[in-house]
Amino acid sequence: MANDLTTPLTGRKRKSGSRPHLPIARTLFALLALLAIAFVLRLVLTDDPNGGRPSEEVAITSTRNSNEIANEVATGPVTITADPQQFPAGSSMTAVPSGTTGANSITGLPDIFGALPDLSEETSDGPIPRVSSTGLTPFAAYSRPAGEAVASGLPMVAVIVTGLGINEQGSLDAIDQLPDAVTLAFAPYGKTLVTTVAAARSAGHEVLLEIPLEPFDFPQNDPGPQTLLTGEPPRANLEKLFWLMARFGGYVGVINNMGARFTAAATDFSPIMEELGARGLGYVDDGSSNRSVANQLAAGNKVPFSRADLVIDANPARQSILAALASLEARALENGAAIGIVSALPISVAAIAEWSRELESRGIMLVPASALMK
Repeated sequence: MANDLTTPLTGRKRKSGSRPHLPIARTLFALLALLAIAFVLRLVLTDDPNGGRPSEEVAITSTRNSNEIANEVATGPVTITADPQQFPAGSSMTAVPSGTTGANSITGLPDIFGALPDLSEETSDGPIPRVSSTGLTPFAAYSRPAGEAVASGLPMVAVIVTGLGINEQGSLDAIDQLPDAVTLAFAPYGKTLVTTVAAARSAGHEVLLEIPLEPFDFPQNDPGPQTLLTGEPPRANLEKLFWLMARFGGYVGVINNMGARFTAAATDFSPIMEELGARGLGYVDDGSSNRSVANQLAAGNKVPFSRADLVIDANPARQSILAALASLEARALENGAAIGIVSALPISVAAIAEWSRELESRGIMLVPASALMK
């Protein structure tokens, strides 16, 4: 025991069965170093831009001029055969006339959506009317001609049908039934206003835009979204007006929907009438309020103006409507002209269509509202 303790460590013998100690860390470090050196040498000594990735050269064949139909269109005339169901044999195409009068008038482009290009101003809400660069106003461009009726010297009657555009089918039925001299007023909330208004103007009707104005019992009685209100900053009401004006195009002017409070407030109404004058639009007062200052404001801003004389279907029954139309005729005979307002109820539309057939034989001319607007 004493000899074992005093024997130097270097002189000890390894016991049998014990494992030799290997420098594992040093060995791994050496291998990693060799791999790194080999990688660097390959990059330096090998000229291979693809980095050893497999590649193959393939000849590219040009496809230019391989489309025979496109080549024929580019180099010469081509005959295109139309679908016989879309364009039946024997039918013909009618050219759209150019100009600025009539329901389908154009200035350079077809008047498909109701607004002539030179009479439109783009806004964030959509195109709104403006006076053209030549001084043509929307009122003059979109009015239905009535020169012969005016020249006849006979008493004149205008009928304005309101509330169109919300019920698409009802609006189209009214367009089909009513004589084309009847003026149609569209509410600004229908989903198919552009196409419905286009149908009305294609049938020869002139159109008005209804704008909702604040009544005395607002909001219990609400004309609808974007109603112009008293007491608001002028800019706020003008922004609402621009939104309303952008709902469709091709209208000669606007007509109020309700608005007894608003039309009596000159401070609030004046900026609106000034804007209508600057944009060349007319204004029709529906005659529902005796306190309206629309007449004075329209005159001061050179806005074509007229006021309705009578609500024809206050009682929506056939006999009552016909009686009101007789009263309208009497006013026209007495004053030379009269304007009636009627809703788009089917019974009202049918009564107007029936009444108008014999009107001229009684010595009275049916004219669009614009003919009676000064």
